[in-house]
This record gives sequence, structure tokens and C-alpha cells, in this order.
Amino acid sequence: MSFIQRAGMLVAACSFAVAGCASRSENIAAAYVSPTAYASWKCDQIREEATRLSSRAAQVSGAQDSKATNDAVATGVGVVLFWPALFFIKGDSTTAAELSRLKGEMEAIEQASIQKRCGVTFQRPAA
Repeated sequence: MSFIQRAGMLVAACSFAVAGCASRSENIAAAYVSPTAYASWKCDQIREEATRLSSRAAQVSGAQDSKATNDAVATGVGVVLFWPALFFIKGDSTTAAELSRLKGEMEAIEQASIQKRCGVTFQRPAA
């Protein structure tokens, strides 16, 4: 096998491995959740739910970022040293789906808070 063929196979393997990696939490988009679900809630209820959602989102974000880091390490090891390590790449899973849903709920809570003038806002990561 020629050098060019081996290089091509390596590039293809890298592309495949990177495509299957878990996403960083900041790269996961919010799922749409209608703010009307919170239309009948009082400001106290909105604040309590905002606190619960924020706490859970922080936990899930940490787990998702850990998966992304582990996948990146497995990709590096697999491409450079030991190709069977590529089988340990997990990619996005239920954690990413939960985080997307939580982000959507946080946006909906924030919109309901704006409509009711409750003052609930979520901090967003610096760009």
C-alpha cells in the first residue's frame, strides 16, 4: 500500500472518529419549549423552577463536557497510537437530548418571566 493510500485512509478514519464525538455542552442547541406551559404560574413558582432547571442544566452540562473530552482523548489515542481506541468513542446520547430540553425549558421560563415581569434571567456563557 502506498504512502498516499495510507494517508487517505488515515484522513478518512479521523473524519469518521471526529464526526462521532460527543458535542461540547455550549454547542448543543435548545429544543423548543412553549412559554405558554408556564403562563398560569406565579412568579414564585417560576423562580423555583428556574433554580431547579439551572442546577440540573449545570450537572448535565458537566457530564456532556466530560463525554466530549473523553471522546476527544479516545480519538487522539486511536488516530495516533492504537486504532481500536476509536471503538470507545460514544458520541452524543441521552445526555445531549436532556441538555437540549433543559435549555429549551430555561428559555421558556425566561420568556414567561419577561411576560409576567418576574425578573428571572439566566446567565449565558461569555462568547
